[in-house]
Amino acid sequence: MRRRTFLGIGGGALASLTVRDGVVRALAQSGGAVTGGSVIETAAGRIRGTQRSGVQIFKGVPYGGSTAGGARFLPPVEPQPWTGVRDASEYGPRAPQPFRPMIPEIGDALTGSGPMSEDCLRLNVWTANLGGTTRLPVMVWFHGGGFRTGSGNSIFYDGTELARKHGVVVVTVTHRLNVFGFLHLAAIAGERYRDSANLGMQDIVLALRWVRDNIAAFGGDPGNVTIFGQSGGGGKTSILQGMPSAKGLFHRAIIMSTLADTAITALEPPRAIEAAELLLSRLSIKPNEADRLQTLSMEQILTAVSGPGGRAGGQAGIVAPAGDISLRFTPVKDGRTLVVHPFAPTASPLTAQVPMMCGSNETEGVPYGNPNDPFWSSEPTDDASLRERVRRIVPVDDAEADRLIALYRKNRPRDSHGDLALVMAADNSPLRLSSYVIAERKYAQGAAPVFMYYFRWRSPVRGGKLRSMHCMEIPFFFDHVDEVQFMTGTGGERYALAEKMAGAFAAFARSGNPAHAGLPSWPAFDTTRRATMVFDTESAVVDDPFGEERRAMDAIRRRAQGPTA
Repeated sequence: MRRRTFLGIGGGALASLTVRDGVVRALAQSGGAVTGGSVIETAAGRIRGTQRSGVQIFKGVPYGGSTAGGARFLPPVEPQPWTGVRDASEYGPRAPQPFRPMIPEIGDALTGSGPMSEDCLRLNVWTANLGGTTRLPVMVWFHGGGFRTGSGNSIFYDGTELARKHGVVVVTVTHRLNVFGFLHLAAIAGERYRDSANLGMQDIVLALRWVRDNIAAFGGDPGNVTIFGQSGGGGKTSILQGMPSAKGLFHRAIIMSTLADTAITALEPPRAIEAAELLLSRLSIKPNEADRLQTLSMEQILTAVSGPGGRAGGQAGIVAPAGDISLRFTPVKDGRTLVVHPFAPTASPLTAQVPMMCGSNETEGVPYGNPNDPFWSSEPTDDASLRERVRRIVPVDDAEADRLIALYRKNRPRDSHGDLALVMAADNSPLRLSSYVIAERKYAQGAAPVFMYYFRWRSPVRGGKLRSMHCMEIPFFFDHVDEVQFMTGTGGERYALAEKMAGAFAAFARSGNPAHAGLPSWPAFDTTRRATMVFDTESAVVDDPFGEERRAMDAIRRRAQGPTA
């Protein structure tokens, strides 16, 4: 075993660390200032991080080599070793991706910022346990942004407080996205590209191998790794359930607010081949000329994906701009790297023994991906405009719309017309429905528990219009609500909810059960009781929360789908 080297922490901010009940606490704090950090030896070489509030932070650590040029559209490889001490004080580059307009309360906070490069296989580590006598659970985060945008470098995903206060080692990962990560050339471009499917997911598997091989040097336990992610990151967490190469590299999973077509199922090869042929056609490249793809610039390929406007759009229930095909490049069940759909027709047998959590937010449908949406200047304010909105959400006539509104209003008497419209949209959204399917099929498998949550806290920002929109839960389970006041506001009630939610995630990482002293008893999910932790200013377990509404929406969907549904 290679010897770890620890150098002094600069600025007189040496943190004295002790272990109590298996949880590391930083006794000497630096007041939040970033100072010089320790040197750690990894398999590829030594790195020096920084220190903040007793947490050692290592950013931009290579877990794979560059994917540019001759390595483009090929499986990832180990990073080239280096000599000396590599600086790990700054984030690495983002993966190549098109510009995606979003509201300012999310914007760069979701996608990250800074330069893009194909040398993007980097990860970040937060730990308060260097030299600790007890190895801590490891939580590996996969970022949102679908499979086309985003970065592990976002302010949303800063692991300082989760590591400092909750006794875990946090890792975030950046990997290939969109066409660079999910161009299915295997079936059309010859032997060289036979392993080219799901490259972004193969990157993630390589990152998990890095964790297995290196995380002990950071005080983490390679035998207790939780993977977790929200939105696209939830999809990545889900897809790993169907990949033989990932088996044994993680031991628990948390899947949040994700889409059915990249979490319950993956693409079938014919659709993936169709998307690949479309891209090649846009670039005037024949399948037998696929090597030409490695000679084009990153910008040429991105333009071919997003169209001349260079902008990617769309979100759940909202179509992308004309010419943008970025949503078409997602994981494919190729039979080699991804051998089964994660949760269709049943939960994957590859990870049957892995405990799981899943859930969604109350108003997932707030149009964060369209700053010009009419929602931002108006929303339903009376019965007539709400009825009209409901008829756009589900296929009902006026009378049935009124009955549905009455049902929702009965269970939510204080909600406004706009509130009800957003909740109904979320209840009919794949972001909500996928969490139900995951929980139900994981429970039916009967090999490991699944725990369900429902995030209901509503932000006061922008006059309350954000509500509990997509991504609103992130600063709570990372326990850094003050870092994103532009999204959460400044209310004092945020801190208790963050402590409870982050505590639940960390408890789940430790034991496979999210129960902890700050929350009421949280039973595992089953399809009879449907016990669900409702996270709000006052959090509580509710059996089948808003079950009447769920069943009414389900009946409408089944009727619309016809007798074979």
